[in-house]
Formats: sequence, structure tokens, C-alpha cells
Amino acid sequence: MEVHLTAETEKKLKDLAAQSGRPTDEIVEDAMAGYFDEVLQIRETLDSRYEDIKSGRIKLVPGDQVEAYFRQKSADADPSQSGS
Repeated sequence: MEVHLTAETEKKLKDLAAQSGRPTDEIVEDAMAGYFDEVLQIRETLDSRYEDIKSGRIKLVPGDQVEAYFRQKSADADPSQSGS
């Protein structure tokens, strides 16, 4: 497989390889493996949250209620902002 990097990213990769003593292809392989592990974990979290919503275990809060909550919280924290 061929990977195309920007000149800036390639320089960072070569610098890291020089500092660590590891070959660039090994660093790229480790980075990609870590990236895919992270994406898989995020996907599993999102799927779980979606199932919680679909099943009714979690109730969504309407956006206007969230906005009102944070407006009130800001007003409580800074009384000089009231009425704006």
C-alpha cells in the first residue's frame, strides 16, 4: 500500500523516526492501528448510545430546554448580564 503525506507530515514522521530509532513504516503502522482502534471504540459508544435512546432508557432533552438551562446558568453566574 502506498500512503501520500504532505511535506510537513512527512518531515514530522522522519523526525520522529530519527528520534525514536524506529523505521517510518513501523511508526505509520502503529499510528494507523491506534487510529482504527479508537474509531472502533467511538463507533461502539455511539451504537450503544443510539440503542439507549431507541429503547427509551435515555430521554432526549429538546434543544430549547438546553439553551434555556445554559442561559439561566450564565445569568446566575453573572447577575450584570440579566436583561440582555
